[in-house]
Amino acid sequence: MTEPIKAMGSQELRVFLRGGCARLGSKQEEVNALNVFPVPDGDTGVNMYLTVASGEKKMLTAPDGASLGKLAGDFSMGTLMGARGNSGVILSQMFRGLSLALQNVEQADAAAFAAALQKGVDLSYKSVMKPVEGTILTVFRQFAAACEEAAAGGADIENMLLHGLEVGEKALADTPRLLPVLKEAGVVDAGGQGLLVFLQGAYDALTGHSTESRIAAPSVAVKQSTVPANARDDISTADIKYTYCTQLLITGEHIPVDEIREHLSHTPPGDSLLVVGDENLVKIHFHNNEPAQVLAYCSGFGALHDIIVDDMRVQHHDNMAAAYEAAQGRGEAAEPAPEADENELPETACGVVAVAAGSGMSEIYHELGACVISGGQTMNPSAEDILNAIDQCPAPQVVILPNNSNIVMSAEQAARLSQKPAAVVRTKYVAQGLGAMLGFDPDATAEDNAAAMMEAASGQVDGELTYAVRDTHMNGFEIREGDLLAVGPEGILGCGTDMETVLCDLVEQLAALKEGPELVSLYYGNDMAEEQAEELACAVRERLGDEVEVECYFGGQPLYYFLIAVE
Repeated sequence: MTEPIKAMGSQELRVFLRGGCARLGSKQEEVNALNVFPVPDGDTGVNMYLTVASGEKKMLTAPDGASLGKLAGDFSMGTLMGARGNSGVILSQMFRGLSLALQNVEQADAAAFAAALQKGVDLSYKSVMKPVEGTILTVFRQFAAACEEAAAGGADIENMLLHGLEVGEKALADTPRLLPVLKEAGVVDAGGQGLLVFLQGAYDALTGHSTESRIAAPSVAVKQSTVPANARDDISTADIKYTYCTQLLITGEHIPVDEIREHLSHTPPGDSLLVVGDENLVKIHFHNNEPAQVLAYCSGFGALHDIIVDDMRVQHHDNMAAAYEAAQGRGEAAEPAPEADENELPETACGVVAVAAGSGMSEIYHELGACVISGGQTMNPSAEDILNAIDQCPAPQVVILPNNSNIVMSAEQAARLSQKPAAVVRTKYVAQGLGAMLGFDPDATAEDNAAAMMEAASGQVDGELTYAVRDTHMNGFEIREGDLLAVGPEGILGCGTDMETVLCDLVEQLAALKEGPELVSLYYGNDMAEEQAEELACAVRERLGDEVEVECYFGGQPLYYFLIAVE
């Protein structure tokens, strides 16, 4: 019989967190399958796993013998920078609360660890503008409360966590009662499921006991996607001034973050400098022509880890080749659309960072003066990705267009971490972001621009045409896998098998939501030929009549046949 685990030390925490990461990584597709809407963007499991994997990577840089507080802090910083999607941001705040409570603790008994979990609950709730019960928040809150209850009753770490898992399972099973949309879709909350999968893996690794059968199983079958992986969009860097993208971590004690930032801001010459962290762990991202000089300077402050020196000219060549192959596959001219190139953008008081997928959409944003970061459905950028884009934007202030409801929180986290004044316009659609650009003034502040751009974006109605990835019942529709799905501001508006009918019905419904509609913009995706898109646009024109103008553009986005904006 094994000895009871009476305290959580640094070694126990390392095993606990790594066990959680491993299990979540193996179950991420099952979590993805719980996406409420049956559209091909069920990436909750991927986002949660990539978030904690970033935490694990940072934790592993800690030297042998690192304290409990050090490991918790490293894991927290990793999840903070690597947070993807709303679920990932909430997770990062859970671990931030845990690390704050443990920062000066060498050994945490059950009561202290339960109190640290409760600190995570407090911060995670504060991270959400309008917390909703029946989500990951509910599951974590009830898990932490049960841990506190067990610890107060004298339970050791193992029995405290086991009691927490038992209550967490019940909280997860109860999520459909709290959120009717879950009940209608026949699933439990994906974020809550992912959290319990992590906690189960953490418990199993720490105790050596398996709870495999305890966690509520997904309510839908997991199927392999038949959609090809997204092609990587080209980043236009043909006129690169600084060749090497240098990235590294410094670990040590009393690292002077501000001093390093100040030094690298002028020696050696470079741009896109990012120096973040604390006195024990610093992350650096820097474009320059003297990477050896950068590494030599940084080595004076501690041990160097995760050193990456990329030749961006080679990267550009590889991206061009990939874009050429993609263009050949579509039968187009081999000229990939440029994304935001800081060397081409004029210096202004305020710039824009926009998240978009597809060469067509990227080109449109670029022509409007925005720096583009590749991302969207199924490929949510992390907070660090967005933070890097803010830093690379040449303007001293920045407005961020997340263009996806699942990227908003990561964008807000990046804005809080940014050294530049940055503001987020909470756009939920790529086409909505284009509408927001109409309100952009490069000579105004980020704060003033955010207000003006949100007002501009609110003047249009957005929709999407995609396909169902599983059978379900929603909004009164019996949906079958493979059906076309018409999606509007309030969710699924229709489904069917004939694209012309579903598209025309969708546009007509969107137009009815806009008083006196004058313009419909259709952006077709990378799975559709131009001729087919134009034929469907003609059908929409016939349905709406002469009073509404209909324009059709190549968006190149994956997974969505059409993105639609009605103005």
